[in-house]
Amino acid sequence: MASRNNVLTTFEPDRIIQPIYTGGDVALDRNARVLATCLGDEAVLTDLDSGQTLARLEGDGEVLTAIAITPSASHLILCSRSLSMRVYSLQPADHGLPTLVPLLLRTLKPHPTPVITIAIDSSGTLLGTGSADGVIKVWDIRGGFVTHTLRGHNGVISALHFFEAIAPEKTGEESSISRKRSRKDTSTNGDGMAGIVQGDTATARFRLASGSEDGKIRIWDLSKRKSIASLDSHVSVVRSFDFSASHNALVSASRDKTAIIWDAQTWAIRRVIPVVEMVESAGFVGDSAFMYTGGESGRLRIWDSGTGRESTKEQPSGGEGDEIIHVLHNSQVNILLTVHADQSLLLHSTATLARTDLSSKIEPLLLIRRISGTHDEIIDLAYVTPDRSLLALATNSESIRLVSLAVHDPTSSSVSGGSYFGADVALLKGHEDIIICLAVDWSGCWLATGAKDNTARLWKIDHARKAYEHYATYTGHAESLGAIALSQQPSAWKSFNSNPVENPPEFLLTGSQDKTVKRWSVSQPAKTKTQSGYQPLSRAVYTRKAHDKDINAISVNHDNILFASASQDRTVKIWSVEEGEVQGILRGHRRGVWSVMFAPKDIPAISGDSTGPASTRHGVVLTGSGDKTIKIWSLTDYSCLRTLEGHTNSVLKVLWMPVLPSEDASRRPIQIASAGGDGLVKIWDADTGEPACTLDNHTDRIWALAADPSTNTLVSGGGDSVVTLWKDTTSHTMATTAAASTARVEQEQRLMNYIHAGSYREAIVLALTLHHPARLLSLFQGVVDRSPPEEGSLCGLKAVDEVLRHLSDEQLLELLRRLRDWNTNARTAVVAQRILNVIVRSYPADRLAGLRGRGWKEVVDGLKAYTERHYKRMVELMDESYLMEYTLREMEEVGFVDGEDGLGEMAMVS
Repeated sequence: MASRNNVLTTFEPDRIIQPIYTGGDVALDRNARVLATCLGDEAVLTDLDSGQTLARLEGDGEVLTAIAITPSASHLILCSRSLSMRVYSLQPADHGLPTLVPLLLRTLKPHPTPVITIAIDSSGTLLGTGSADGVIKVWDIRGGFVTHTLRGHNGVISALHFFEAIAPEKTGEESSISRKRSRKDTSTNGDGMAGIVQGDTATARFRLASGSEDGKIRIWDLSKRKSIASLDSHVSVVRSFDFSASHNALVSASRDKTAIIWDAQTWAIRRVIPVVEMVESAGFVGDSAFMYTGGESGRLRIWDSGTGRESTKEQPSGGEGDEIIHVLHNSQVNILLTVHADQSLLLHSTATLARTDLSSKIEPLLLIRRISGTHDEIIDLAYVTPDRSLLALATNSESIRLVSLAVHDPTSSSVSGGSYFGADVALLKGHEDIIICLAVDWSGCWLATGAKDNTARLWKIDHARKAYEHYATYTGHAESLGAIALSQQPSAWKSFNSNPVENPPEFLLTGSQDKTVKRWSVSQPAKTKTQSGYQPLSRAVYTRKAHDKDINAISVNHDNILFASASQDRTVKIWSVEEGEVQGILRGHRRGVWSVMFAPKDIPAISGDSTGPASTRHGVVLTGSGDKTIKIWSLTDYSCLRTLEGHTNSVLKVLWMPVLPSEDASRRPIQIASAGGDGLVKIWDADTGEPACTLDNHTDRIWALAADPSTNTLVSGGGDSVVTLWKDTTSHTMATTAAASTARVEQEQRLMNYIHAGSYREAIVLALTLHHPARLLSLFQGVVDRSPPEEGSLCGLKAVDEVLRHLSDEQLLELLRRLRDWNTNARTAVVAQRILNVIVRSYPADRLAGLRGRGWKEVVDGLKAYTERHYKRMVELMDESYLMEYTLREMEEVGFVDGEDGLGEMAMVS
């Protein structure tokens, strides 16, 4: 047992799923690779292909109001409520990693009120900012100065869009006159604005469309610096623009539930499209033959831009949180990126529009990828699929998110890809209220969920066929479900074990706020017809009044004979699965019990707090409670074997750590893991009750905790929307520690050999490397006390002087640190001063001054303070020695006057 306790348990954060978007603007570069999103006051740049974070830019403490990235991803612009606008240059990392290095070029105050919307032109040189003061400014991004200040709107600027107008065909005479005017205007213009010169034929067609909250639209000629059109057809906030060069048309979208197509030459209305929903974004797609809209219904709709008729078939309206707030179109990779109110981003393919007949209805655009900007508060999670390659997340919503744990495949494209760590694989919809709990069976192919809609649902996870289907619904509880569990043992039938995905678990257990537990029969061949087709019969085998308060957790033991229910009434009850009868009650917690877990099969004996090893033949149960404690219970007599204390808040989840087949169970102790409201994960030694290690990577309470039985990898999720995978590095740490210990013993032996052989150079360097101040002091003490000292040596031995003259900066600084420490003690100060004298005389001042920045100031201050104290003490000793010398001399004179008889008498008397 003692050898097991010496094992150092270590875990490290291996991979982390973090939020990338919590609302606000979203931007995408021309190649659809760099996705820029707002995360509160921070900005996050994500590789849309691999899902990796390219850069994370810290904010100024105020929420971002606008974000934009140039088409070439060379610059990033951020605007916040602090009235600041920051311009960053984005450069690839030098070390070859797939990251970007943001360099802050400048910080500006563009407007006296917050910037609401920004836009960048197609060349990536001009930036337009629209503010709540109704003023629009155009900026040179690289130069950082204003080229235009445009006034005319009376309300908040809500939309901006740069475009280049199509020049009408001219006769020869008109063309000649235009050229003459152009030369004249160019020669007389002296404002020096880069890129926009009045009358320049290359820039005369530059336009900027702006919309405000009062529904007014203005078209600005950037060459003439004035408004050339004012459009008043919208009656509500204008949200977006898009321009079609092939049709020479501009489309505007408004919350007045219409989209309007304008003729870009006459600025007359070509067509008003009644979208019949508040539109947040609209634009041309499919060579401008089609137009898209997105708004409050959450549907991405395609329209015939020529006739104004909707081309997509009827779609059901989305639920709460499905509203579309942005749509980004990228024609190079044929995608539409829709941004929804629930912080999710959906990628739709537009490739099929090129082969679409305008006269026929089409299916909604193919959804090729889903990206979760944030997982909100993670209430529960579980590994699914037989190889544990997916993670099921209950994220404070009505749906379950299946997330990939696979490593990114570099051969997959950004459009059809998504096989990277943290990628959304599927969304399981069906519940009508927030999902509270989930459970997975022994095979990982069946997932059960319980929600506030008083129902439980069973899902079939067939990852090989990419099929994630709803299997059955279990209705009968009077209040919301708080606990759920599936059978944890394969069926006795071999066919069930060989193909578990086609054979559901035998039973399902649920616990509810109605204080009852129910057992449901799952594996029944009979089926019932519903509106959606045939589904397995779902009926409760029995219902039991279990507790006096809410039921928080249910656990089934390894052989499906017993199950345990934990409740807010501070008790845990042990039940028989078949009869539903209470076998025992565990009492002892002072607060409600949040989690319960049966021990795995064949667990060794566990020592109690005051007794020897207890029998585990009947089983062991682990519980975590709101009283901040963890308890281990024996099912032999239903007594508490051990109480574990260490969390500073409620223990919300507990589990037994699996023992890998490759591990030596005799060396590694029985361990348990716990997660608490203090945001910590703790690993405990079940035999001693002591924490083996504490894992800290969350900033809020941790609701969910699970372990991969094949790799011992822990995964935790909590209220901070972060999912952390903890890698078990115990074996690696043990091997590293053993190797380091062996190497250190060998080095110490070499050091002793060097000292014995008089190899001072090797001995001093090795002592500094091993951080052996005692050995180093002993070596220098022997040199300083050398009698007689070697002639011409500063410290007592020329060989040591020579070694001290050729130290590296790191060695020199380490030696000075040791001298500072020795100099604080009067017994070792002599050695310190002698060696310091050698160093000061051996190195020039500029060499010693070059050690700054690595603790040099603290070393010098320490040496100075105690050296001055030693000097003062020596001065006082010298003064005292003068007094002593004077006293002795006076005493000698007195003795000669008295004569020898007097001295003899004194001697006789004494």
